[in-house]
Amino acid sequence: MNLGYSFCPNDTFIFYALTHGRVPLAQPITEVLEDVQTLNDWAVQGKLEMTKISYHAYAHVMDRYVALRAGGALGRGVGPLLVAKAAISDLRGKVVASPGALTTAHLLLKLSRPEVRIVTMRYDEIMPAVERGEVDAGLIIHESRFTYQQHGLVKLLDLGEWWEGETGLPIPLGAILARRDLGAETLAQLNTAVRASLEYAYMHPSEPKAYIRQHALEMDDAVMQAHIDLYVNDFSLDVGADGERAVRELFGRARAAGLIPDSDLPLFIES
Repeated sequence: MNLGYSFCPNDTFIFYALTHGRVPLAQPITEVLEDVQTLNDWAVQGKLEMTKISYHAYAHVMDRYVALRAGGALGRGVGPLLVAKAAISDLRGKVVASPGALTTAHLLLKLSRPEVRIVTMRYDEIMPAVERGEVDAGLIIHESRFTYQQHGLVKLLDLGEWWEGETGLPIPLGAILARRDLGAETLAQLNTAVRASLEYAYMHPSEPKAYIRQHALEMDDAVMQAHIDLYVNDFSLDVGADGERAVRELFGRARAAGLIPDSDLPLFIES
Protein backbone atom coordinates (compact mmCIF):
# COMPACT_ATOMS: atom_id res chain seq x y z
CA MET A 1 0.00 0.00 0.00
CA ASN A 2 1.30 3.44 -0.92
CA LEU A 3 1.34 6.25 1.64
CA GLY A 4 2.05 9.79 0.46
CA TYR A 5 3.42 12.46 2.77
CA SER A 6 5.64 15.51 2.63
CA PHE A 7 9.37 15.95 3.16
CA CYS A 8 8.65 18.03 6.27
CA PRO A 9 10.02 16.86 9.65
CA ASN A 10 6.59 16.50 11.22
CA ASP A 11 5.58 13.94 8.58
CA THR A 12 8.85 12.03 8.46
CA PHE A 13 8.83 11.93 12.29
CA ILE A 14 5.30 10.54 12.41
CA PHE A 15 5.67 7.98 9.62
CA TYR A 16 9.23 6.76 10.17
CA ALA A 17 8.20 3.68 12.16
CA LEU A 18 5.34 2.83 9.82
CA THR A 19 7.55 2.86 6.73
CA HIS A 20 10.56 1.17 8.37
CA GLY A 21 8.97 -2.00 9.67
CA ARG A 22 8.71 -0.89 13.30
CA VAL A 23 4.92 -1.18 13.35
CA PRO A 24 3.16 -4.51 12.63
CA LEU A 25 0.73 -4.29 9.71
CA ALA A 26 -0.95 -6.87 7.51
CA GLN A 27 0.60 -5.38 4.38
CA PRO A 28 3.76 -3.29 3.94
CA ILE A 29 3.55 0.47 3.55
CA THR A 30 5.57 2.11 0.79
CA GLU A 31 6.52 5.75 1.28
CA VAL A 32 5.85 8.28 -1.47
CA LEU A 33 7.34 11.65 -0.52
CA GLU A 34 6.16 14.77 -2.35
CA ASP A 35 5.36 18.42 -1.70
CA VAL A 36 1.94 19.20 -0.27
CA GLN A 37 0.38 20.64 -3.43
CA THR A 38 1.42 17.59 -5.47
CA LEU A 39 -0.19 15.34 -2.86
CA ASN A 40 -3.33 17.46 -3.01
CA ASP A 41 -3.44 17.14 -6.80
CA TRP A 42 -2.85 13.40 -6.64
CA ALA A 43 -5.72 13.00 -4.18
CA VAL A 44 -8.05 14.63 -6.70
CA GLN A 45 -6.89 11.91 -9.11
CA GLY A 46 -7.26 9.17 -6.47
CA LYS A 47 -3.67 8.10 -7.06
CA LEU A 48 -2.69 6.80 -3.59
CA GLU A 49 -4.47 4.53 -1.13
CA MET A 50 -3.31 6.70 1.81
CA THR A 51 -2.09 10.28 1.72
CA LYS A 52 -1.34 13.38 3.73
CA ILE A 53 -3.50 16.19 2.41
CA SER A 54 -4.49 19.76 3.14
CA TYR A 55 -7.89 20.03 4.79
CA HIS A 56 -8.91 22.38 1.99
CA ALA A 57 -8.16 19.67 -0.57
CA TYR A 58 -9.96 17.08 1.54
CA ALA A 59 -13.21 18.96 1.03
CA HIS A 60 -12.87 18.27 -2.72
CA VAL A 61 -12.17 14.51 -2.46
CA MET A 62 -14.55 13.35 0.26
CA ASP A 63 -16.40 11.12 -2.19
CA ARG A 64 -13.28 8.92 -2.44
CA TYR A 65 -11.37 9.42 0.83
CA VAL A 66 -12.06 9.62 4.56
CA ALA A 67 -9.79 11.13 7.22
CA LEU A 68 -8.06 8.98 9.80
CA ARG A 69 -8.15 10.27 13.35
CA ALA A 70 -4.37 10.02 13.81
CA GLY A 71 -1.43 11.57 12.00
CA GLY A 72 -2.89 14.94 11.07
CA ALA A 73 -1.68 18.49 11.63
CA LEU A 74 -3.85 20.74 13.77
CA GLY A 75 -2.96 23.06 16.58
CA ARG A 76 -2.67 26.51 18.04
CA GLY A 77 0.04 28.93 17.02
CA VAL A 78 0.74 26.91 13.86
CA GLY A 79 -0.97 28.98 11.19
CA PRO A 80 0.39 30.21 7.86
CA LEU A 81 2.06 33.63 7.89
CA LEU A 82 1.63 36.44 5.40
CA VAL A 83 5.03 38.15 4.93
CA ALA A 84 6.45 40.98 2.85
CA LYS A 85 9.62 43.06 2.44
CA ALA A 86 8.01 45.91 4.39
CA ALA A 87 4.77 46.66 6.20
CA ILE A 88 1.69 47.05 3.98
CA SER A 89 -1.21 48.96 5.48
CA ASP A 90 -3.76 48.15 2.78
CA LEU A 91 -3.79 44.77 1.03
CA ARG A 92 -6.50 45.63 -1.51
CA GLY A 93 -5.33 44.60 -4.97
CA LYS A 94 -1.93 43.41 -3.71
CA VAL A 95 -0.49 40.28 -5.31
CA VAL A 96 0.07 37.48 -2.82
CA ALA A 97 1.88 34.21 -3.54
CA SER A 98 0.10 31.13 -2.18
CA PRO A 99 1.63 27.65 -1.78
CA GLY A 100 -1.15 26.04 -3.81
CA ALA A 101 -4.81 26.49 -4.66
CA LEU A 102 -5.84 23.46 -2.61
CA THR A 103 -3.76 24.22 0.49
CA THR A 104 -5.49 25.19 3.71
CA ALA A 105 -3.33 28.32 3.74
CA HIS A 106 -4.89 29.37 0.44
CA LEU A 107 -8.39 28.80 1.79
CA LEU A 108 -7.69 30.78 4.96
CA LEU A 109 -6.34 33.66 2.91
CA LYS A 110 -9.48 33.75 0.78
CA LEU A 111 -11.67 33.66 3.89
CA SER A 112 -9.73 36.35 5.76
CA ARG A 113 -8.50 38.64 2.98
CA PRO A 114 -10.75 38.23 -0.08
CA GLU A 115 -9.52 41.57 -1.42
CA VAL A 116 -6.06 40.30 -2.45
CA ARG A 117 -5.00 38.91 -5.82
CA ILE A 118 -3.52 35.43 -5.50
CA VAL A 119 -0.91 33.64 -7.58
CA THR A 120 0.31 30.13 -6.75
CA MET A 121 3.81 28.68 -6.61
CA ARG A 122 5.62 25.91 -4.75
CA TYR A 123 5.97 26.76 -1.06
CA ASP A 124 9.79 26.95 -1.11
CA GLU A 125 9.73 29.44 -4.01
CA ILE A 126 7.56 32.00 -2.20
CA MET A 127 10.10 33.80 -0.02
CA PRO A 128 12.60 34.26 -2.88
CA ALA A 129 9.78 35.65 -5.03
CA VAL A 130 8.89 38.15 -2.31
CA GLU A 131 12.55 39.11 -1.90
CA ARG A 132 12.89 39.73 -5.64
CA GLY A 133 9.77 41.90 -5.66
CA GLU A 134 7.88 39.60 -8.04
CA VAL A 135 4.90 39.61 -5.64
CA ASP A 136 3.82 42.05 -2.96
CA ALA A 137 3.55 39.44 -0.24
CA GLY A 138 3.81 35.72 0.31
CA LEU A 139 1.86 33.17 2.30
CA ILE A 140 4.39 30.89 3.96
CA ILE A 141 3.99 27.47 5.56
CA HIS A 142 6.19 24.68 6.98
CA GLU A 143 9.71 25.66 8.07
CA SER A 144 9.51 29.08 6.44
CA ARG A 145 7.79 30.46 9.54
CA PHE A 146 11.08 29.91 11.40
CA THR A 147 13.35 31.47 8.78
CA TYR A 148 11.51 34.37 7.09
CA GLN A 149 13.31 37.01 9.19
CA GLN A 150 16.65 35.73 7.89
CA HIS A 151 15.39 36.73 4.42
CA GLY A 152 14.72 40.30 5.53
CA LEU A 153 10.95 39.81 5.54
CA VAL A 154 8.37 41.06 8.03
CA LYS A 155 5.13 39.46 9.20
CA LEU A 156 1.95 41.15 8.03
CA LEU A 157 -0.57 38.65 9.36
CA ASP A 158 -0.66 35.36 11.22
CA LEU A 159 -3.61 33.44 9.81
CA GLY A 160 -3.53 31.08 12.78
CA GLU A 161 -4.04 34.01 15.13
CA TRP A 162 -6.83 35.28 12.87
CA TRP A 163 -8.55 31.89 12.87
CA GLU A 164 -8.23 31.38 16.63
CA GLY A 165 -9.48 34.90 17.27
CA GLU A 166 -12.50 34.28 15.04
CA THR A 167 -13.40 30.82 16.31
CA GLY A 168 -11.53 30.01 19.51
CA LEU A 169 -10.65 26.69 17.87
CA PRO A 170 -7.36 25.09 16.79
CA ILE A 171 -6.44 25.54 13.16
CA PRO A 172 -6.87 22.43 10.96
CA LEU A 173 -4.01 22.27 8.45
CA GLY A 174 -3.58 18.72 7.19
CA ALA A 175 -5.13 15.26 7.52
CA ILE A 176 -4.21 11.68 6.72
CA LEU A 177 -6.72 10.20 4.31
CA ALA A 178 -7.40 6.65 3.23
CA ARG A 179 -9.70 5.41 0.50
CA ARG A 180 -13.24 4.77 1.74
CA ASP A 181 -13.46 1.58 -0.31
CA LEU A 182 -10.79 -0.08 1.85
CA GLY A 183 -13.55 -0.87 4.34
CA ALA A 184 -14.09 -0.08 8.01
CA GLU A 185 -11.85 -2.85 9.36
CA THR A 186 -8.83 -1.89 7.25
CA LEU A 187 -9.37 1.81 7.95
CA ALA A 188 -9.39 1.14 11.68
CA GLN A 189 -6.19 -0.92 11.39
CA LEU A 190 -4.48 1.86 9.44
CA ASN A 191 -5.48 4.44 12.02
CA THR A 192 -4.10 2.24 14.80
CA ALA A 193 -0.86 1.79 12.84
CA VAL A 194 -0.40 5.53 12.25
CA ARG A 195 -0.93 6.26 15.93
CA ALA A 196 1.49 3.45 16.87
CA SER A 197 4.07 4.92 14.48
CA LEU A 198 3.91 8.28 16.23
CA GLU A 199 4.04 6.67 19.66
CA TYR A 200 7.16 4.76 18.56
CA ALA A 201 8.80 8.02 17.48
CA TYR A 202 7.99 9.58 20.85
CA MET A 203 9.52 6.59 22.65
CA HIS A 204 12.63 6.45 20.39
CA PRO A 205 13.20 10.11 19.42
CA SER A 206 16.79 9.68 18.26
CA GLU A 207 16.10 6.75 15.91
CA PRO A 208 14.21 8.68 13.18
CA LYS A 209 16.65 11.62 13.13
CA ALA A 210 18.78 10.46 10.21
CA TYR A 211 15.66 9.78 8.13
CA ILE A 212 14.18 13.16 9.04
CA ARG A 213 17.43 14.97 8.25
CA GLN A 214 17.73 13.14 4.91
CA HIS A 215 14.53 14.78 3.69
CA ALA A 216 14.69 18.13 5.48
CA LEU A 217 16.41 20.00 2.61
CA GLU A 218 18.69 22.77 3.96
CA MET A 219 17.04 22.82 7.39
CA ASP A 220 19.42 22.89 10.36
CA ASP A 221 18.82 20.63 13.36
CA ALA A 222 17.36 23.39 15.56
CA VAL A 223 14.77 24.38 12.95
CA MET A 224 14.05 20.72 12.26
CA GLN A 225 13.29 20.06 15.94
CA ALA A 226 11.27 23.28 16.28
CA HIS A 227 9.20 22.14 13.30
CA ILE A 228 8.43 18.81 14.96
CA ASP A 229 7.68 20.41 18.33
CA LEU A 230 5.23 22.84 16.73
CA TYR A 231 3.33 20.62 14.31
CA VAL A 232 3.30 17.27 16.14
CA ASN A 233 1.05 17.37 19.19
CA ASP A 234 -1.91 15.68 20.88
CA PHE A 235 -4.07 16.32 17.80
CA SER A 236 -1.60 14.14 15.87
CA LEU A 237 -2.42 11.19 18.14
CA ASP A 238 -6.16 11.76 17.79
CA VAL A 239 -8.02 14.66 16.24
CA GLY A 240 -10.33 14.76 19.26
CA ALA A 241 -13.59 16.64 19.75
CA ASP A 242 -11.99 20.10 19.44
CA GLY A 243 -10.24 19.08 16.25
CA GLU A 244 -13.46 17.78 14.73
CA ARG A 245 -15.25 21.01 15.64
CA ALA A 246 -12.44 22.99 14.02
CA VAL A 247 -12.72 21.07 10.75
CA ARG A 248 -16.50 21.42 10.69
CA GLU A 249 -16.18 25.17 11.34
CA LEU A 250 -13.63 25.57 8.55
CA PHE A 251 -15.76 23.63 6.08
CA GLY A 252 -18.91 25.47 7.16
CA ARG A 253 -17.33 28.87 6.53
CA ALA A 254 -15.82 27.75 3.24
CA ARG A 255 -19.15 26.34 2.01
CA ALA A 256 -20.95 29.53 3.00
CA ALA A 257 -18.41 31.47 0.93
CA GLY A 258 -18.89 29.13 -2.05
CA LEU A 259 -15.29 27.90 -1.89
CA ILE A 260 -15.86 24.15 -1.39
CA PRO A 261 -18.62 21.70 -2.38
CA ASP A 262 -21.30 20.36 -0.02
CA SER A 263 -21.05 16.83 1.37
CA ASP A 264 -22.91 14.84 4.00
CA LEU A 265 -20.32 12.04 4.20
CA PRO A 266 -18.58 11.37 7.55
CA LEU A 267 -15.44 13.48 7.98
CA PHE A 268 -13.51 10.90 10.04
CA ILE A 269 -13.47 7.17 10.53
CA GLU A 270 -15.43 5.95 13.52
CA SER A 271 -13.54 6.15 16.81
